[in-house]
Amino acid sequence: MAHCVTNDCISCGSCKDECPVDAISEGSEKYHIDPFFCMDCGACAEQCPVNAIIQEEKK
Repeated sequence: MAHCVTNDCISCGSCKDECPVDAISEGSEKYHIDPFFCMDCGACAEQCPVNAIIQEEKK
């Protein structure tokens, strides 16, 4: 399962710099994690100052 960015994102960009596979991009209102490229390492979630990155639930 990949990680995803919630609506709590403040668009600070600290998560983008931490992603080792460049799966994070800046969206119009918040950052976005591409689930295809996300390797589920959690580095972005550890760096987020507002805890806006969570592990996506299995569908």
